[in-house]
Parts: sequence; C-alpha cells; structure tokens
Amino acid sequence: MTGWEISPFEPDGLRVAPLRPPVLPEPPRHGEDPSDCDSCRSKEEGIWFNDRWRLTRIERVGVPLVLMLHPLEHFDLADLPDDMAAELGVLSTHIARHVQALPHIARAHVYRIGDGGAHLHVWFFARPEGQAQLYGSWMVIWDDLLPEYPADVAEADAAIVADALVASYGGRRSVADD
Repeated sequence: MTGWEISPFEPDGLRVAPLRPPVLPEPPRHGEDPSDCDSCRSKEEGIWFNDRWRLTRIERVGVPLVLMLHPLEHFDLADLPDDMAAELGVLSTHIARHVQALPHIARAHVYRIGDGGAHLHVWFFARPEGQAQLYGSWMVIWDDLLPEYPADVAEADAAIVADALVASYGGRRSVADD
C-alpha cells in the first residue's frame, strides 16, 4: 500500500508491525454502559440538532473540516431502529452534499469504524479541492499528519453546513451559535 500514489509514507524503511495474538474475550469498547458514555454525556454539544441526532465539529484536525454525527439516544449501528437507520442514510447524504458544496472542498469522505466507542458516531472528512494525494482510505492518516487547519475557517465552514442542513433537512443550529 505504500506504493500507492496516495500513501503518506515512503516505502523504503517502512515495516509492517507483527500481528499480535487474539485477545478473547475482547475488551469492552468505551461507553458500552450508557452511564459511562461520553457521547451520552455530551448531548447538548454540537453545531446542529434535531429530535434524534446531533452533528459536532471535531477540532484541531489537519483537513479543512471533520464532522461527526451521533444519535441522541445510546445506539450502535446494529441496534439502530429501522426508522433511524433510514434517517441516517438520508441525513448522511444531506451532510455530504453540504460539505461538498463548500467552495474549496472536492469530496466528503464518510466513515463508520465502531471499534473505539459503543455509541454510534459517523465521521465526515472534507477533502480539499486539488489534493488528490488525500484520496481514499489514507485520508484519515493524512489528517493526523497534516498541520492543524485554521480553526476560524473550519468553524465558519461548519456553520455554513449547519445552516444548509437546517434549510434542507430541518432541525436547529446550536443555541450557543445563535
């Protein structure tokens, strides 16, 4: 993979770490118990809300904008009721459209990993226009390697996305942003 044009690493001298033996049972993810869940404790934080979802901006990132969508109630992807699963698809599409409508953004990468936290969280990474090296699965790695993107620009972009989401999907902006 280091030979891929989009790799952030030079292939010379890079080694694959040995695969460790399995650990069974697996250790619990953070927040398996809703009373110990950071997302459940942070229900009031975000840039956009509706009755079932909230959208937050992740700060101190290397790409122009990183947003995270969380259900307000403690669900993981496999636990999501069918009506919320359908809403997740439509809502994710609206968020991606609004991120991609920003003038300096080419694509919105959407990720759901799910190994670190038990509360569903879907990531939206904005790939800057013209940065072909940030294509695909390496985008998350590049985000960690790049210098911090200007917070004021990211905050303004997040506000544009939140306003567009209110207009296209409903919900409300954060009270703190009014």
